[in-house]
Amino acid sequence: MSNPSLLILPGDGIGPEVMAEVRRIIDWYGAKRGLVFDVSEDLVGGCAYDAHGTPLHDDTMAKAQEVDAVLLGAVGGPKYDSLDFSLKPERGLLRLRKEMDLYANLRPAQCFDALADFSSLKTDVVAGLDIMIVRELTSGVYFGEPRGIFEEGNERVGINTQRYTESEIDRVARSAFELAMRRNRKLCSMEKANVMESGVLWREVVTEVGKDYPEVALTHMYADAGAMQLTRWPKQFDVIVTDNLFGDLLSDLAAMLTGSLGMLPSASLGAPMANGRPKALYEPVHGSAPDIAGQGKANPIACILSFAMALRYSFDQGAEADRLEKAVERVLADGLRTADLLGQEGVAPVTTAEMGSAILAALDASL
Repeated sequence: MSNPSLLILPGDGIGPEVMAEVRRIIDWYGAKRGLVFDVSEDLVGGCAYDAHGTPLHDDTMAKAQEVDAVLLGAVGGPKYDSLDFSLKPERGLLRLRKEMDLYANLRPAQCFDALADFSSLKTDVVAGLDIMIVRELTSGVYFGEPRGIFEEGNERVGINTQRYTESEIDRVARSAFELAMRRNRKLCSMEKANVMESGVLWREVVTEVGKDYPEVALTHMYADAGAMQLTRWPKQFDVIVTDNLFGDLLSDLAAMLTGSLGMLPSASLGAPMANGRPKALYEPVHGSAPDIAGQGKANPIACILSFAMALRYSFDQGAEADRLEKAVERVLADGLRTADLLGQEGVAPVTTAEMGSAILAALDASL
């Protein structure tokens, strides 16, 4: 039986630095846990443009379609700001999402106890927070037609169309229900059924899908009320499913509840492949941070936790994902901080590699 395959795309800025620490984690799992991956590496974003004149070469796209999972670092940087829109580094990431048909974006918001003071909310409100937002990623107002800026009479009008089909709602809802089954069997669906017909359809389809998951407690909430409740008492939620636009807003809001946007991973999942696993791309939420690239200041935790998500959702290694997440939690509890996490004076930051080494030591201690 062949080893699971993983395509690594470090990308631009701090991407290669944080991905180097993930490679060390992957090697540890092979050496210490007998979990060996067939790893290949390629280019995406600005570095791909420098090498090939395109942010994603066709050969790289083909590789992404064939492997069990893709792990991406970050793309972009001011060097590429003057490029035509079609050639910007971000188009490489968008092409991956589109051609792999990654319709379910999983954005966890987890607050480690050691970092609870970083949140703008009271510690007791966010300490221990562990929620997941499932955002529909390939349809909705960002893709609907008609769209554009048009002349209408004596002025211009900007048009975007919110459009969803039953099948598009059904598939992301099923992803969310399946996730809820693996967690605490509680799902809240958010839309604006009070003012939007697409919201009415969304609620109807999610409710119908829910009949196939009687073990999951399904609730509905208007998205604006959901935003309010996320800031009032976020721990009332476990899994939230919502559309592309609201998911974009709510996931960023939830991420900042933790006080550390740069700490958070994400997964984008698509339809099941022949092996039954979904097509998948994992990436940290943070950007390429070109201002600190190459200086050893980057925090590798978000990228490492993205690999933990891959262990859980692509490779059926939930126990090993738990092991890695607990190793990260242990290191943070011990007081180690990269520069982005320094909250008190007199604490010296550790480098990217030192944080990686500390997590490896915590993994060793877990055996």
